[in-house]
Amino acid sequence: MWIRDAGGYGVGGHVTHYERVEKVRLLVVDDDPPIADLVATVARYEGWEAMTAYSGEDALRRAAEFHPDIVVLDLMLPGLDGFGVLDRLRRSGTMVPVVFLTARDGVADRVAGLTRGGDDYLVKPFAVEELMARLRTVLRRAAGPGFQRSVLQVADLTMDEDTREVRRADRLLTLTPTEYEVLRYLMRKSPTVLTKAQILDHVWEYGFGGRSNVVELVVSRLRRKLDGNGESDGGESLIHTVRGVGYVVRQVAE
Repeated sequence: MWIRDAGGYGVGGHVTHYERVEKVRLLVVDDDPPIADLVATVARYEGWEAMTAYSGEDALRRAAEFHPDIVVLDLMLPGLDGFGVLDRLRRSGTMVPVVFLTARDGVADRVAGLTRGGDDYLVKPFAVEELMARLRTVLRRAAGPGFQRSVLQVADLTMDEDTREVRRADRLLTLTPTEYEVLRYLMRKSPTVLTKAQILDHVWEYGFGGRSNVVELVVSRLRRKLDGNGESDGGESLIHTVRGVGYVVRQVAE
């Protein structure tokens, strides 16, 4: 369940968003530790709790201890495979949503995964953003009509994390995936000032160390889009540069 947080007054602006009463608990099961750890790390950035398991037997033990809200499950596991894990979970009465993440892309595997009780099926190689979107969709479907969308808001700027719609007042903004992720990170952390290195590590993750000019270019494009390119329908600038530190999204205090 998500509830509106009416608090959040910070330096220079009013920040409101929807938060889950309890954090989403995600169990990631994959015998490739870098993949499992990557998915868990991204989920933690989303504010979720995440635990990893690298075998079928380990997955069952972790599920019994952790009581996850949703499971990302590989099919090709040592010992007990993904189908075996799912069968045992279902036989135990656990109806936790399961999203398969696997290199097995055959139609028969997809059909088996869905008909045996899986909730979605994603083939490797995969985009983490797509996986997280699918997880949110499955969670929303499992929670029923009472599940409210997660919305970030700073002043008249709003971001729907489920539909990925971004609006400045009544204007719907068209953002590239990178622009969206930079803005979301700034809004999630508002009114905290973020360094260029922090933004690089969060959005680009690898291979961009020291390339702070990339952040500057994306922030510059975001400012033009958020502020209406200087037109009359634009509002005051919400992305501020703190000299020698980095960037922050906030409304200027009156």
